[in-house]
Amino acid sequence: MTVAKTLLAKGILIALIAPAALTITACHGPSAGPDTTEVTVVGTGQAEGTPDTLTTDVAIEAFAPDVSTAMNQSSNRARAVIDALANTAKVDRKDISTSSVSLEPQTGPDSSTITGYRARNSITVKIHDLGSASQTLALIVSTGGNAARINSVNYSIDNDSQLVKDARAKAFDDAKARAEQYAQLSGLDLGDVISISESSGTTSPPAPPMPRGGVESVPLEPGRQTVSFEVTVVWELL
Repeated sequence: MTVAKTLLAKGILIALIAPAALTITACHGPSAGPDTTEVTVVGTGQAEGTPDTLTTDVAIEAFAPDVSTAMNQSSNRARAVIDALANTAKVDRKDISTSSVSLEPQTGPDSSTITGYRARNSITVKIHDLGSASQTLALIVSTGGNAARINSVNYSIDNDSQLVKDARAKAFDDAKARAEQYAQLSGLDLGDVISISESSGTTSPPAPPMPRGGVESVPLEPGRQTVSFEVTVVWELL
């Protein structure tokens, strides 16, 4: 009898430090029989796809000596940007949403005297036609003028369900391959699955911060988006 089998027979935990987590234990838990030996492994999987949606956070700012003028200027310019997006860029209005509206007093060097008010209208825009994304961002800036602020752009995949399925399958296959190898090394056979738990995450290529001011064209590259999955599976060892 090997050392591993001897330890297992005595119900002693064997823990191996490896790239994927592994636990082999003889236990008496609710998910196992009275003499069940288990192996717990962590498998990982990834699937890549090309983003098909760009989301940009846009703000329109205005500064004026009084509240009404600041708010009116910001609102009017924001309305012009929204209309340009819907009418010229053909962005569906359901893909344009107000994210925040703010109005703050601005003070002078002494931090006590109010010198004016800064109003900000922020909107979030989803662009599904990536071929026109560069022109759409340029339209936002040209319509908003010096009041326009493009704070960020982020790429995503509108429907990543197939990527998730692919990453999940790869993670499970990875976990099973590891479990089979450990079962073979232990001189045992892989039995039924006792439990499965998972975690997932999506990473997109970082997008550069957008400039302020008038532009003719904005260079954009969607890159690749990766869906990562990690699954922890407990198998019975026979």
